[in-house]
Amino acid sequence: MLTNSRKLVGMAALGAVALASQAAGVASVPATCEASTGSGPAKNSAFVFIKPHANTKASQVKVQGELARRGIKVVREGELSGEQIDDDMLIDQHYYAIASKATLLKPNTLPVPGAKFKAAFGLEWKDALADGVVFNAIDACKYLGVDGAGLDAMWSKSKLSKFGGGFYCGKIEPNIPGKHKAIYVFNGFFMSMRGKFVQPGTSIHYYVVDFQPDHLSWADFRGKVLGPTNPKDAPADSLRGSMLQEWEKLGLEAEPTVGDNCVHASASPFEGLAENMNWLGLKPAQTAFGKKLLDAGVSAATIQDWSVDPQVKGKSLFDQLEDLDADDCVKKCVELNQK
Repeated sequence: MLTNSRKLVGMAALGAVALASQAAGVASVPATCEASTGSGPAKNSAFVFIKPHANTKASQVKVQGELARRGIKVVREGELSGEQIDDDMLIDQHYYAIASKATLLKPNTLPVPGAKFKAAFGLEWKDALADGVVFNAIDACKYLGVDGAGLDAMWSKSKLSKFGGGFYCGKIEPNIPGKHKAIYVFNGFFMSMRGKFVQPGTSIHYYVVDFQPDHLSWADFRGKVLGPTNPKDAPADSLRGSMLQEWEKLGLEAEPTVGDNCVHASASPFEGLAENMNWLGLKPAQTAFGKKLLDAGVSAATIQDWSVDPQVKGKSLFDQLEDLDADDCVKKCVELNQK
């Protein structure tokens, strides 16, 4: 079930977007995820959202119309405010591999390689901890009295060391009276990224969508319907490509970029499930794909553990499942679940 705040926002948004949906030629949508039916291949189900910088009424109409044109059915739709995303730390969970080091975990709980830390900064890790000069990004903002943009400016001038995938430490010399001469901050870049999603008055507009893999493969859903990460590399008739061309008409304040690329979509059916769990508070058994995983012997606990993209058999789980259609994704999950 959704938390009360998520449910109320979603219900309000459903009513507010009904007219826009009709204008785009899309029927009003039910408030529950649709299960696959029939004897054919399992439906693909993805989580799609318009990012805050692009979330205008014109963008919503465009996205709804494009999904309908491609034969992609919207089965759930709603709005989540920046305040709610902040309070529930939804963007932190969405970018867990990065955000866990920046906001969710304290430095003393991180797997910092002591030898690498000393080689990079000339200081023993245990001494840095004892001296109180190590911070995650969110606590560094509080300590330094700056916002995400302020920390990002300091981070860009810092001495950096990479400890692993999505795991960076920067030595920042703040030159602020009464503060340490140097502090060590983990994933300081994340706060600027996070700020775009949690700024008061902003929001994302989300869609849970279904499509038939024999009509549209997951690879084509991402490559042709959504478009590559860089809008300039995207097909002209993809969402990212066309929104780049029409950004002024759509009411965007600036031309889309690699970071601000208008629309996000799940990279696999499993990511779609993980994003439904995070953004909407659903349980695996409340989704068609989650039910298939449970029926195939993948436990709810394993699904929960996997939802943050851990290393499974030596590789990123999400990377191993990327662009697979639903039935193949279930098979791969079963294979990875075997000891």
